Amino acid sequence: MSRTTLLVCDGVINLALGVLLIWFPDGLTQFLGLPSAEPGFYRSILGAVLFGIGIALMVEARSRDRESTGLGLGGAIAINLCGGVALAAWLILGDLGLPMRGEIFLWGLVVILVGISGLELMRSRPG
Repeated sequence: MSRTTLLVCDGVINLALGVLLIWFPDGLTQFLGLPSAEPGFYRSILGAVLFGIGIALMVEARSRDRESTGLGLGGAIAINLCGGVALAAWLILGDLGLPMRGEIFLWGLVVILVGISGLELMRSRPG
């Protein structure tokens, strides 16, 4: 099996797992006999990171540099943005009932994740 085929297969698996975890319905949790993770905060963040890894693997599969040994900046951008956006969505849309220090800490993480992605994106652009 070729390098590209392996990367695409791995990417598809991570994308699918990511989507499943992001929108994992509670009824499915009960049906499978899995422990409930209310409100699903950590499960969806993990799903977003897996989705980012899937995108990173697809980026790597399209790489023309066959000597590449890692996901590089493109992969880091995908992973950080997916995790940061999912966390921001929870903070904006989820009723987490966090104390102020929790809100400040998590928004700080969003700023760091999205900020580093922006810096990586600027660095990866030609010119």
